[in-house]
Amino acid sequence: MNRRDAETGLVERIESRILMLRGQKIMLDSDLAALYGVEAKNLKRAVRRNKDRFPDDFMFRLVKQEVASLRCQFGTSRSWGGRRYSPYAFTEHGVAMLSSVLNSKRAIQVNIEIMRTFGRLRRIIAAHEELSRKLEELERKYDAQFKVVFDTIRELMSTDVPPARRIGFGSDDS
Repeated sequence: MNRRDAETGLVERIESRILMLRGQKIMLDSDLAALYGVEAKNLKRAVRRNKDRFPDDFMFRLVKQEVASLRCQFGTSRSWGGRRYSPYAFTEHGVAMLSSVLNSKRAIQVNIEIMRTFGRLRRIIAAHEELSRKLEELERKYDAQFKVVFDTIRELMSTDVPPARRIGFGSDDS
């Protein structure tokens, strides 16, 4: 496998592990640990030692309903089984801060790819929003143009037309 294939595989693994939760894109501690090549307990230990670097908008612990929801979405697997505590969720800023806590060559490289992936997702979302905005503008523009056509058709349909004269011979009775 060449380097480009390895990078593509890493990007796909990263993208598949980014979740939407509480209106934010997040990654779970166990997924980050796997990507960084460290044990989850070591990652958590490093975070606990540097708690000041991880405010609530960088990292938060999942509540029971969120854990249950994720289990339902992904099914029960070995990675979920046997957890005593709810996992930590890291936002994009929290993942960036992890690079200062985990100081291995692999952690740095993986972190760079994660940041690029978050950026790519942000651009995709922005492009989608721009496309939606343009579509709404077109709909407004063409709705106005078609309104004129429909109004004209209604006008033509509602015009009182005088009764037509009868053609042919008729009796004096009719």
